[in-house]
Amino acid sequence: MSDQAPAAPPLPRVLDALGVGERDIASVVPLSGGTYNTVTRVTLADGRDWVVKTPPPHTAALRYERDLLVNEVAFYTAAARSGCPAIPRVVRSETDPAAPTGAYLVMTARPGRPWHEVSPTADNGDEPRLRAELGRIVGQLHGETGAATSGFGYPAEPFGPLAPTWRTAFTAMTEAVLADAETYRARLPYPVGHIRTVLAGAAPVLDEVTRPALVHFDLWPGNLLVTGEPGARTIGGVIDGERMFWGDPVADFVSLALFGDIERDQDFLAGYAEARGGRSVEFTDALRIRYALYRSYLYLIMLVETVPRAVGAEAADGTWELVAPHLVDALESIRNHLSADAHPAVPRTGWPGGPSPGSRTPPGGCAGRR
Repeated sequence: MSDQAPAAPPLPRVLDALGVGERDIASVVPLSGGTYNTVTRVTLADGRDWVVKTPPPHTAALRYERDLLVNEVAFYTAAARSGCPAIPRVVRSETDPAAPTGAYLVMTARPGRPWHEVSPTADNGDEPRLRAELGRIVGQLHGETGAATSGFGYPAEPFGPLAPTWRTAFTAMTEAVLADAETYRARLPYPVGHIRTVLAGAAPVLDEVTRPALVHFDLWPGNLLVTGEPGARTIGGVIDGERMFWGDPVADFVSLALFGDIERDQDFLAGYAEARGGRSVEFTDALRIRYALYRSYLYLIMLVETVPRAVGAEAADGTWELVAPHLVDALESIRNHLSADAHPAVPRTGWPGGPSPGSRTPPGGCAGRR
């Protein structure tokens, strides 16, 4: 896959590749809220409703952001196997930027507004019910796994072929963002060498993960669409799967409780356990170390990416004030667990992340319902 991408293809060129002419189009609406791809909603005269994504021209970015559209196509393709109606379906895609149309993704549109815009509350029962529904959706998605020979990491393979072990893949992922921090001279609460040492000290715990599960890794409220009237809201869409990877399902807990603690989200955890045949997540010390590692990774990305994106001094300062304390907390959590001898005796709980004897996935599709 080429690192060099032409300018984002004009929308008519993409639609022409699908046999759609000007007379077939009822409306074209640019969508905001994303920070990477150009996104447009296209409604056709026959009622079909699509979202078209095209990547930006090759610009300064983080190392893992190469060919993100490949990841998104992989996510929707794998997630469709779960049968969940909240997942967009791929209509057509082209992931090679050198193709005549350039790279693009056309998918079915999903109903609803972003969760944080709807602001469901506990007063009418929406919040706990939606969190439980979300738990069932995510639990079902985590049941999807890569092919046995595919391995761990980003499908776009920005660091080379997928890795045979999760420890190898995640080490490459963290090394890449730390290298980006050095390249862009990003502001971090500790020197890069110190952060690298802390993360490396906890790396053996990653060997607990033996199954490459489907991980979205960007399940913040902006990527969760909510539909319906107050008191009867439901999740209409799980979108923007471009940051996905094959890895440890625990990694999704970070964005699901962004700047919070997933252990306190009992509604989500109950729904998650339901989708996994009644098996609750056991928050062992080993799992908490893994959780802290993934928190550290996401917070590093959030701090480092402000430089190549040139967000401006005010926005960069705001991100620093919000994210840096959480990165410190995650790194200190790792150090505290290790110093308390919570590791290296890693309990082989087997799940999430590894096979569980006698485990089963309940029949039927994802529990998200329109």
